[in-house]
Amino acid sequence: MRTLLAFLLLPTCALAANSVVNMSHYDLMRPDFAGMAREGVAGVIHEATFPRRERDAKYSGRQRAALEAGLLWGAYHFGDATNPTRQADHFLDAVRSALPSRLVDPGAPRSGVLLVLDFEKNGHYPGGSMSVAQAVAFVEHIKKRTGKYPGLYCSEYRLRQMLYGRGASASHRRILTNCWLWIANYHAEPRNTAPWDAWHMWQYTGDGKCDLRPRSMYPKSVANVRKAERNIFRGDNVTLQAFWRKNAWYPSG
Repeated sequence: MRTLLAFLLLPTCALAANSVVNMSHYDLMRPDFAGMAREGVAGVIHEATFPRRERDAKYSGRQRAALEAGLLWGAYHFGDATNPTRQADHFLDAVRSALPSRLVDPGAPRSGVLLVLDFEKNGHYPGGSMSVAQAVAFVEHIKKRTGKYPGLYCSEYRLRQMLYGRGASASHRRILTNCWLWIANYHAEPRNTAPWDAWHMWQYTGDGKCDLRPRSMYPKSVANVRKAERNIFRGDNVTLQAFWRKNAWYPSG
């Protein structure tokens, strides 16, 4: 009984896998993806596109290196306040054009790219911040073109601020919950995830910021990346593999 009680009182993250890293062109080092894999990382989500309709120059080369190391691959788009349909098309075109040939070869094993909309405040790119209505239009267009809704990334505070603020409707919230939720909080495990019941992935550190303890449970580095952006998935790595396969985009069909 004591063992069962202790199990039930564990934080969610204790039953999850600290196995996803996200990156962008701001990470200037040459990542050691094989080293990441040895440390238990299973997947990498990399910025593919950002305002205004730019492509991340480090995306393609890192994709090849990560896949060679046996890691799962994902791509995110940093949203802005311009035409959301054009943003979605630009994102998908960039992701597809960067695919290594073995991923689009009909005879090769099926492998997909996990897609994400980065729905955070835009304070450093041109184009302004994406609205809730624009986020809805973006994810709906992704669904139309790929058959899959992308994940939605946002901080816990901004998620609540935007989805329950002016201009957001119940219809908007209903549509966005078709996306899986990737939420950021560097201070505590996220609790305010409405309208989702729970988070699917939690970014607990970025740029060296993390207040969580014990440090051994919440490392801020991985392989040769000293200030990493690390994420906890709600489930073990077997569950993560299945989640990735189910939600990824398979451009070859």
